[in-house]
Amino acid sequence: MLIIDRFEENWAIIEAQLRETPNKVIFKLPRSILPDGLKEGDCLDIIIKKNEAATELRKNQASVLLHKLTNNNKEEDSLG
Repeated sequence: MLIIDRFEENWAIIEAQLRETPNKVIFKLPRSILPDGLKEGDCLDIIIKKNEAATELRKNQASVLLHKLTNNNKEEDSLG
């Protein structure tokens, strides 16, 4: 269960009570990503899923950069 413990400036301080342990985890989230009207003590549901399109875009960008870097090194080696 996730509970809003308090607000500090632009941050919501979240308390996570985990099922598998009696320990609590505290973390913060920017208020800007949370729905309006939340208050201390409100419980949250958060769904996390993989963004396939963004992952593929980042992989392609990394591949292009690696290709540029390796081709530049080959050109420099042939000139040297």
